[in-house]
Amino acid sequence: MAIEVETKDCTALSDAELAEMADLCTDSPNAFEVGQLSKQAEAWVLCTVATEGGKVRGFSFCTLERIGGTPSVLVGAGHICRNTKRDTVLRAVMTDQMRRAVLAFPDEDVLIGVQMNDPGAFEAFKSLDDIVPRPDHKASGEERAWGRRLAKRFGIGASVYEDRAFTARGDGSQAPVLDHESSKPEKTDPAVADQFAHLDVDNGDTLIAFGWAMAEDLEKLL
Repeated sequence: MAIEVETKDCTALSDAELAEMADLCTDSPNAFEVGQLSKQAEAWVLCTVATEGGKVRGFSFCTLERIGGTPSVLVGAGHICRNTKRDTVLRAVMTDQMRRAVLAFPDEDVLIGVQMNDPGAFEAFKSLDDIVPRPDHKASGEERAWGRRLAKRFGIGASVYEDRAFTARGDGSQAPVLDHESSKPEKTDPAVADQFAHLDVDNGDTLIAFGWAMAEDLEKLL
C-alpha cells in the first residue's frame, strides 16, 4: 500500500490519534507516551502524520515561523516506524513539511531545525545544504548563534546548552527528538556517529542540528 501523508493543525488531533502515535513508538528507546505527545500538541502548531492502509507509520510535530526574519521549519517530537518502509515514511513526512514551507515562504531559503539523539535522524537532512554540525567542519560564530537560537526556541536553557558541541544536556526525561533509526546503521559514516558519542540518551541529552532547504529545490515540490 502507498504511504499517505497529511499535515494538520495540532488542535485537530484526536485522543485516539495521539494514542495510536504513542503505540507506534512503544518499542523505541524514545518511547513517547500519550501525555508527552499531548504536551507536544499544545506546544506546536502542526503535526505531519504518515499512514499506510489507515495505520500510522510515522509522525512529526512542527511549526513554520520566522526566527529573526529567517524562514524556518522547527521540528518537535517525531517517530518513524522501524519497518522496511521507514525511509519512504521519513521522506514523505519531511517532504510534506518542506512543501508547506515553500507555500509559506516562496522564493526564500528555509532553515530546518531538529533535536536528535541517533545518527539515523540525519537521514531527514538528505536534501538539505550546509548541515550543522557535520564532521570536519568548524562551526562559524553565526552557525553557533543559530544553535543557540534553536535551543531557546526548543525551550532549552542557556545553562544546559553547549554551543560549540551543539549539545543540550537533559534532565532525565524523554527528549522530544525526531526518532529515526537507519535501516542500515552499519553504513553510517563513523564520523557522523561520533557526533553522538558524548550524549547520555537516558538522561535526555540531544544534538541540535539544522540545515538549509534552498529556494530552487523547494520550488520543485509545488
